[in-house]
Amino acid sequence: MENKSNNNKEQYLPFNNTYDQLPEHFYSRCLPTPVKNPQLIMLNEPLATQLGLDFKKLNSSVGAALFSGNSISKDSNPIAMVYAGHQFGYFVPQLGDGRAILLGEIVDKNNQRFDIQLKGSGQTPYSRRGDGRASLGPVMREYIISEAIHNLGIPTTRSLAMVSTGEMVMRETALPGAILTRVASSHIRVGTFEYFSAMGDVKSVKQLADYAINRHYPAVKTMQNPYIGFLIAVCDAQASLVAKWMNVGFIHGVMNTDNMTISGETIDYGPCAFMDEYHPSTVFSSIDSSGRYAYKNQSNIAQWNIARLAETLLPFLDKIESEAAKIANEIVHQFSQNYENYWWNGLRRKLGLFTNQPQDIELIKKLFVVMHVKSADFTNTFRMLSRVPEGGALDSAFEDWSKVWLNRQKEEGRTSEEVGKLMRSQNPAFIPRNHLVQKAIDDAVEQNNFETMNLLISILSNPYEDQPQYIDFQKTPTAAERVTQTFCGT
Repeated sequence: MENKSNNNKEQYLPFNNTYDQLPEHFYSRCLPTPVKNPQLIMLNEPLATQLGLDFKKLNSSVGAALFSGNSISKDSNPIAMVYAGHQFGYFVPQLGDGRAILLGEIVDKNNQRFDIQLKGSGQTPYSRRGDGRASLGPVMREYIISEAIHNLGIPTTRSLAMVSTGEMVMRETALPGAILTRVASSHIRVGTFEYFSAMGDVKSVKQLADYAINRHYPAVKTMQNPYIGFLIAVCDAQASLVAKWMNVGFIHGVMNTDNMTISGETIDYGPCAFMDEYHPSTVFSSIDSSGRYAYKNQSNIAQWNIARLAETLLPFLDKIESEAAKIANEIVHQFSQNYENYWWNGLRRKLGLFTNQPQDIELIKKLFVVMHVKSADFTNTFRMLSRVPEGGALDSAFEDWSKVWLNRQKEEGRTSEEVGKLMRSQNPAFIPRNHLVQKAIDDAVEQNNFETMNLLISILSNPYEDQPQYIDFQKTPTAAERVTQTFCGT
């Protein structure tokens, strides 16, 4: 799929690639398909600076050309990665980057390695009859929400740039096209391991595991069996990640194994959303009719995905098959304990508790019961509670519950200032509420107006800070504003 139009060979993006040194059946070499009239909509200056890029140079037609794929920087060797995946529990033996192309890797100022990937950049060998393009709305959604997740302190892929293509893409209607530049610690997924394992290609699974260990978990190389250490590390990273999602009311939407990274980063922001009113069975995705990926199910699904990863690694856990299965089962079972520890400890901090006491779990469960019965807003409830230790008003619905909570706080002997500071650092005032994200998208798609998006991104850059001038961005949506379904961007 070579395209000679991509002919810029200047070194605007200092690539230092390693994944393309793996055997060529790990990927396909292909170039982005040039677009008609690329215009740079957004360039993430803090991220560009972290990556050591020349923001001033890239914030121009040069960046528009590079981040649309119309020009290719020197030392970029664009590839589309191949992988498989369990999608809603059903195994698909080959998926792959159907509308994404990895331009290469950059080592940042902290000596950390990152993938630079274009999403919506045209057809690849894995497009499966798709056009390989993305419309503006899903690109905006990923940009806004991935950066919000980052600013909430949750591991995630990030968005470096957003470019309009000057072309329309056909979905149910014609929509303006766009391309997202995504930055990730890597794009290796559980489904990448599944792809080679399903073919019985044990050698390639080992090569992939060795690469992933070197890149993401080098400390396990000193263990007697690094592959056991690798599985333990991925298990722990995912338990921590999902607990962080749960603690801010985030619902990923499509936790297929091809949407789960071994690095422990949030990836693939399709029909994702944040809860408004607390309800454990909340689902937003239009394609999740069974509620498989509902809010309350996210930890169980993550554990299920870890089990699929463990299956691919069985040949390396022990030479004796029964022992390998035993080791894998023990690690997968440990996920639950890891998750529970991260989840409850995170909730303790959200309630201003510095120590762990057995009665805390019952206290937290009762809070969620009240929230559920009263249809309380998830984010605003915790932010309201964070003001109580320093004299803030308490919603009357929580008066009975709060007596036990405040007595529990007093037992720790912390000052009201210490408690309030801890709670404010754990309970965001601002999240990318679904109706606000949708308004930003509608304004851009219908009016070519990005003011709402720019303002939303600015507010969400400091989600834990009070910003009284933007109090409207904290409000629960009205019935007319409420978003009940979100959609994949394919």
